[in-house]
Amino acid sequence: MTETLLMIGTRKGLWLARSEDRRSWELSGPDDVMGEVHSVAVDKRSATPRLLMGSRHWHIGPQVMFSDDLGESWQASPTGGVAFPADAGATVEAVWSLAPSAAEPDVVYAGTEPSALWRSTDRGESFELVRGLWDHPHRPQWAPGGGGQAIHTLLPHPQRPERVTVAMSTGGVYRTDDGGATWRPTNRGIKAEFMPEEINYPEFGQCVHKVARSAHRTEVLYAQNHGGVYRSDDEGESWVSIADGLPAEFGFPVVTHPRVDGTVWVFPLESSYRRFPPTRACRVWRSQDCGTTWEEQGEGLPDAGFFAGVMRDAMCVDDGDPAGVYIGSRDGSVYASADEGATWVPVAEHLPDVLCVRAATI
Repeated sequence: MTETLLMIGTRKGLWLARSEDRRSWELSGPDDVMGEVHSVAVDKRSATPRLLMGSRHWHIGPQVMFSDDLGESWQASPTGGVAFPADAGATVEAVWSLAPSAAEPDVVYAGTEPSALWRSTDRGESFELVRGLWDHPHRPQWAPGGGGQAIHTLLPHPQRPERVTVAMSTGGVYRTDDGGATWRPTNRGIKAEFMPEEINYPEFGQCVHKVARSAHRTEVLYAQNHGGVYRSDDEGESWVSIADGLPAEFGFPVVTHPRVDGTVWVFPLESSYRRFPPTRACRVWRSQDCGTTWEEQGEGLPDAGFFAGVMRDAMCVDDGDPAGVYIGSRDGSVYASADEGATWVPVAEHLPDVLCVRAATI
């Protein structure tokens, strides 16, 4: 019987939720390690799905862990799988993102704090630093955002293994077309509102919060920025604003429909200083026309007194039909929609601060 598995990473461990109808959920956890879980992923490229978790334990430190029994047990390489070579002069602080590559069997990418990209060829058991990005001449000028200096977005191209797009706070969006040997910024049209007016459209240095790729039109990308929501129709070569119609331009996550081009969801927050929904109601906003128009979705979500935000990786879409949509908030509540955002049910309440969620049918 098919069920949906939802991974919930928090400040104090990982929880797993399971459902056969995406309306009634069974919750288990936390995991035994109980570190800060900044990133999770479900790798379904083999007969046995592999769960991946980027955990930072107060004693063990940051590590990538994996499970081949749907979370019953977890393993990690002796070094946690992610460690800078001695000549890099840096230490991994946290693993912010994990992404299996659809175009390359067994390849998994990881993004860390400080901003570095890592590549695994054994499904996440060990990782090698991508030196082309680490040695980029722009790196000394990348500055920490409010949460740290980290690569939080990994978009391996689904058909072209030599092409990978990443995004970081701060620094912006970068892309390689030669398998990671060279990288260039792709931020034209994205505003850096915190810079003086005469230089607030720089080549790089933007605080992009998250980027998502369209399902089939792979050249179409969507970005939630630190002020602004954008779309690119040429894989980041240029960006246009699609924020008109939203109640606010600030926010963290952006996710796209797994099968339908043009459908995208965001979670607007009032401003960079007042990081809660503008109306104090928990609301998701959806566009079905590439960001030309937006509609509010919230049936079943809290209507008032909601002062929590949803972080960049605490929103996701599953691969069900219709697509399920999920959000986890900083007040420890998690909600699920089985009908593409039209209606919502609670999955969990009073968990620690939710940092990331990922869901898939298994």
